[in-house]
Amino acid sequence: MLRAKALPLLLVLLIVCAVPRLRAQGPPYQTDDPVPVDLHHYEFYVFGAVDGTPVELDAAGPAFEFNWGALPRLQLHAVLPWGVAAPLNNPVYLPGGSGPTEFGLIDMEVGAKLAWIKESRHVPQIGSFTMFELPTGNADKGLGVGKVWYKLPIWAQKNIGKWTLDGGAGYQVVPQTGFHNFPYGGFLAKYGLSERLELGAEIFAHGGEGPAPPQSEASAMVDLGGYYHFKHHPGEQLLFCYGHSAAGQTENYAYLGMYWTWGKDAKGADTAAVEPASSFPASR
Repeated sequence: MLRAKALPLLLVLLIVCAVPRLRAQGPPYQTDDPVPVDLHHYEFYVFGAVDGTPVELDAAGPAFEFNWGALPRLQLHAVLPWGVAAPLNNPVYLPGGSGPTEFGLIDMEVGAKLAWIKESRHVPQIGSFTMFELPTGNADKGLGVGKVWYKLPIWAQKNIGKWTLDGGAGYQVVPQTGFHNFPYGGFLAKYGLSERLELGAEIFAHGGEGPAPPQSEASAMVDLGGYYHFKHHPGEQLLFCYGHSAAGQTENYAYLGMYWTWGKDAKGADTAAVEPASSFPASR
């Protein structure tokens, strides 16, 4: 019995996402939320994500994300990603952005989302989502950083009728030569059009990441996306998003994935959540 209960924790410790360039934290958006997975519930994503500049195109996929409601208000998070680093060999940016296209395992991610303040009538929910990026990707091929690096964000959420508002900011710490520490943040508004379709728009910005990554300068992006809830499978959804820079360095972002959730309620009955961990409450 004890071994069976420890299995999800072991999976979290063993499988973990995110190309250094991909900051997506609230699938399919880049802005996340402070709402952990419900206690004794699970989430699983299969996805692909792309972040590109005129210097290089970076992609994660196939990638697998797993979230576990381990304790009340606490979610453990892991992503196992393969990815592509594709320098565009644009003569304008040489010698940067030159070289062959590489594919392989990229830096993996583990983390914990903790809800600090629960939402009330006048107060939003507030929480943290600390993440550790593990150096599993080959840094010499541009598939990783070569050292452990960190994401340290604080997120807030407020529900108003059919609207869900998420926002917050964080700081990314990358202790590696050629990379800079930098701030990032976003604001996301989501609206439920029907029981099966939810759409959203966000503004997401980040600072310059240093001379080594293709996102060397600051950029602010506008992203549009949503979730489609399958009629006869309430715990299954299609997630999608696309965005482009509106200011700063030219940058594109895209996400496409499938999402499943399951678990047991307080009485032990099997349940399937209606929404994913982002509104839902999602690499993320």
